Amino acid sequence: MLGVTLICVGKMKEKHLISAFEEYRKRLGAFCRFELVELPEQRLSDNPSAKEIETALNKEAAEIRKHIPAGAAVVAMCVEGTQKSSPELAAQISAWANAGVSRLCFLVGGSFGMSEEVKRSAALRLSVSKMTFPHHLFRVMLAEQIYRAFTILEGSRYHK
Repeated sequence: MLGVTLICVGKMKEKHLISAFEEYRKRLGAFCRFELVELPEQRLSDNPSAKEIETALNKEAAEIRKHIPAGAAVVAMCVEGTQKSSPELAAQISAWANAGVSRLCFLVGGSFGMSEEVKRSAALRLSVSKMTFPHHLFRVMLAEQIYRAFTILEGSRYHK
């Protein structure tokens, strides 16, 4: 069974989003070994300088790297990434699995994004939209899209 790790900077606090995320986590259990890793977001001043932001992103990057499973295909979620349809994401997951990849790792940065170093090291930079979403809502959306990809691969009616 394929392993899927979701590494997120920041801790979800909103009960309705936690509940929605937990529903997809439960559903994903039928398709993969799903793991969530929440990392603390670096605290910044109210009006941080570019240097402060860079320093924070580098500290977050060091923590992210510690939690990426060995041999995982890494997907960095970022606005400048490639956009894929749900069937295209399913096909990408299938291609990795067919190539012998046993673990996928999706990365979601904090409110200031993710370090360029982490994004450069990813197998795929993926964007769901050019729009900006609250990071915790996006976490639910990403879990749903991963679940949708697995149901597409299974041939389930969920995607219809």
